[in-house]
Amino acid sequence: MSFEVLAKPLEQCDAWLTDLLAGAPLIAAFALAALLGLRHASDPDHLVAVTSLVAAGDGDVRSGVRIGAWWGLGHGLVLVGLGAPLILLRTQLPAGLAAGAEVAIGVVIVALACRVLFKWVRGGYRAGAHRHGDAVHRHVHRPDRHAEVRTGRRALALGMLHGLGGSGAVVVLLIVGLPGRFAALAALLVYAPMTMLSMALCTWAYAWVLTRPVIQPLYRQVLVPAFASFSLVFGLWYTGIA
Repeated sequence: MSFEVLAKPLEQCDAWLTDLLAGAPLIAAFALAALLGLRHASDPDHLVAVTSLVAAGDGDVRSGVRIGAWWGLGHGLVLVGLGAPLILLRTQLPAGLAAGAEVAIGVVIVALACRVLFKWVRGGYRAGAHRHGDAVHRHVHRPDRHAEVRTGRRALALGMLHGLGGSGAVVVLLIVGLPGRFAALAALLVYAPMTMLSMALCTWAYAWVLTRPVIQPLYRQVLVPAFASFSLVFGLWYTGIA
C-alpha cells in the first residue's frame, strides 16, 4: 500500500511556489515563503502524527493549540538551525541525515498510534459518566499538568525530528539554492515562523472540530480507533516496513 498519492500534489505545489520564489522580487519572495510555511502543516506525515498527539490529549482545544505550538517551535528551530549554516556556507545537507530522520518519524508515528489504540481498548476515551443506583455521577476531567508537560515535550521533539526530515528539509534545501545569501536567509526566516503558525492553527482546528457535542461521541467511539489504525499503517509505510 502506498501513500505517495497523498503527498504528490503538495510536493508539486511546493515546487511551483519555489520556482516562483527563485525569480521573485524580495517582497514577493517573502510572501511566497510565507505561503510555503502556511501550507506546510498539511503534509500527510504532519497530519497523521498530530492526529495521534491530539487524540492522546483527549482532543481538548487548549491542549491542541499547545501541542501545535510546541510542535511548530521544534520544527521552526531545526529549520533555522539547519538552514542558516547551509545558506551561509553554501553547502549541502549531510548525506543520510534526512533519510535517517524519515525512518525515525515513521517509528514515532507507529508508537503514537499504538499508544492511542491501547488507551482506546482500555476504555480511556469513553465519556466520563457512570451510574450508581439512580444517580448519575459525572467526572470533571481536570488538566494533568505533568501529562501536559510530557505531551509538550513529545510534540517539541517530534517537531524537531520533522524539521530534519520530510518536506521541511526539502524546502530548506530549495531555499538554500536561491541566488544571494541575504535573500535566502530572509526567506528562511519568514518560512520557519509560518510553519509554526500553520501547525498551531491546524491542531486548533482539529481539536475544535472534535470537541463539538455532535461529533465528540462519534470521535471517542469510532474516529479514535479509525485514525489510530490509519496512523499505524501510514507509519509502517513511512518507515519502509509496509
